[in-house]
Formats: sequence, C-alpha cells, structure tokens
Amino acid sequence: MWISAAGTVLLWGVYAMFLCWFKGLNQTNMNDSYGFALWIWADLVIIALGGGAFFTGFLRYIIGKDELKNIINYAVIIGFICYSSALIILGIDVGQPLRGWFIFWHANVHSMLTEVAFCLTCYLFVLIIEYIPIILENRRIDNVPFFHNLGHNLHELMAVFAATGVFLSFFHQGSLGGVSGVLFGRPFGYREGVFIWPWTFFLFTWSAAACGPCFTILITKITEKITGKKLVRQNVIELLAKISGWMLATYIIAKIIDTMYWAMVTLPETGFGLMDFYSNNPFYGIWILVLEIVICGILPALILISQKGRKSRYGLITAAILAVLGVCINRWVLVLQVMAAPVLTFETWQMYFPSWQEVATTILPIAYGIIIISFSYRYLPVFPQEKELNP
Repeated sequence: MWISAAGTVLLWGVYAMFLCWFKGLNQTNMNDSYGFALWIWADLVIIALGGGAFFTGFLRYIIGKDELKNIINYAVIIGFICYSSALIILGIDVGQPLRGWFIFWHANVHSMLTEVAFCLTCYLFVLIIEYIPIILENRRIDNVPFFHNLGHNLHELMAVFAATGVFLSFFHQGSLGGVSGVLFGRPFGYREGVFIWPWTFFLFTWSAAACGPCFTILITKITEKITGKKLVRQNVIELLAKISGWMLATYIIAKIIDTMYWAMVTLPETGFGLMDFYSNNPFYGIWILVLEIVICGILPALILISQKGRKSRYGLITAAILAVLGVCINRWVLVLQVMAAPVLTFETWQMYFPSWQEVATTILPIAYGIIIISFSYRYLPVFPQEKELNP
C-alpha cells in the first residue's frame, strides 16, 4: 500500500512529463519573462539539498570524521536521489530529450550552464559508484564471492570518489549561482566578484554545504519516525548538526555582507534602490528577505551551534526544517524574482503561477525518492547501528 501510494503520484508525474514531451512546453505557464520557472527552482533546490552527500563524504573521507560512517550510506542514497531527479527535471525542461546529447557534443564553452551539465552528469556517475557497494552488501548478493570482493574493493576506493565528488560539486553548485550573478541586465541577481566569478558563485556552494546535511538529518529523523526505530546514534546527528550550524552561521554572515554591498553600492550604480525590487507587487515583498536571512538563516544557525539547541529534539528538527526552507527561498528568489522584477521604466512586475503539469513533474522526484528510500531501507544495510540500537 505504501509503494502503491507513492507509485500513483509517480505515475501522475510521468503522465505530465509525457504531455510536455509530446505536446511541447505549451503545457506549462512559462513565457518570455519566465524561461526559468518552477522546474528550474526545483532543480536548484534538490541539487542544493543533495549537497549533503558531497559534504558528508568530504567530512568522512577527507577530514576523517569517522563517526559519520554511520550516516554516510544514507547521505549517498539521498544525494543519488537528488541528482538523478535533477537530471530527470532537466530532461523534461529541455523539451526534446533525444537531443540532450547536444549539450556535450556542441558545448557552449562560454556558458556556465555547460559546466553545470558536465559536472552534474559526472557527479551522478560518482554517486552511482558510491551507491553500488551499498547494493552489494545485500545479504543474498554478498554471499556471492565475486560481488563480496567487488564491494570490499570499492569501499577501499571511496576516498578517491569522495574527493572527486567534492571537486565536481564545488563547481556546478557555484556555477548555478553564477548564472544569475553575471546577468548585469537583471540588477536583482547581478553581483560583483572575483575575476569571472560573482559572489553568488561562492554563496551557492556555501549554502549547499551548510543546508545539505540539515536535509540529511531531517530525512533520517522522518525515517526513524515512520519505521519506529532508532537508526543513528544521537552523537552522530549532533556532530553533523554542529558542523552544519557553523557552516550556516558563516554563510549567513557572508550573505548579509553580500546583500548590504549589493543594496548600498551595486544597486545605486545601476540606477536602482533596494525597494524597487521589493514593492509594488503582490508577492515579492521585503518580508521574503527577512524570512530568508533572519528566520531561516540566523535562527537555525544559532540553534545548531548551541549545544542545548542541538540536544533538544524539537530544537534540532525545527532548525533543520528552517535551514532547508531557507535554501529553498534563496533559490526561489534567484530564479523567480530575478525574472519577475522589472528592469525598464515602462515595465511592470511579471506574475507567474505554474500549470498542473509543472506541479506534477515537480512532485514526481518526491515520489521517486520515497520509493528508492523504501526499497533501500528494506533490502540494504543502510544504517550500520540499526541492530545494536534496536536489540
């Protein structure tokens, strides 16, 4: 019944996906103003939330935080779901997926999105390689000597793949932010920076490393609630939460500095004021900036860097939810608000509401993720501490 419910939602999304492929992008409410819309927002969000895989791998294999070995398997599975979902969404957004290979064969070397496409695809292969040893640890598969030895040898190489994943993730996470940062014709997203890299390049990578582990913690806690079992020791969760909290705190400080510089230096130079981008429209008010930075940035960071906050069950969950919501809002404004804000004196704010096809295909990865997690938990040794915590 559980899989049937998720499968029904999945089929609804697949139906909408085929409508977009066979009838075209007129099935969506995207237009000349909104070439990037709900799909691209969802794409950027799940890539950011999937950042828990590369950052946890970095902490486990490169930094040597050995306690994280008890949650790294789940982080890899969540990362695999997020990155494969991102490519599914891009496959729909392209409109003609059979020509998807054009990105690689006829690469536009002047576009940051080309680098995103290359790194995203390569990192998915890295995650598949990291996922294979978990599959090979299935009790029946592990009984076959060849697969047992293959899984053992792959485990020995995980540090190499983790380092490769960190390298690939740094660039594609950053370049996704760099896209809006270099649009000097869109002053809301435009930022100055270092050489060809705007500040948004570094902020995107930073936020993914900060909020990705929070998403891993949140999904772990949800899984524990559904299964009715304790799956990971609290000290592991608290260690990941502490590191994530300090990453989030430093990110928010950098974000505040970036926003102040943009408001007081960059905007006046382009002939705009701060409230030009937060007024005279029914949705994108100044509240969205306060929500992102204060409520979903400063507040969860303070909770997570506090020992008392991390040890509180409700404090930890609240902080994780707020951090995840914060990165969702950040991607929303840098995809949707960039397009909505008028840039010419005779223009007005462009409003947008997604079609049901866009909603269905955006929900599709959630159902897909639920199914992957369900089968992985049922048949694979995802949590090494599960047996000892549930005697």
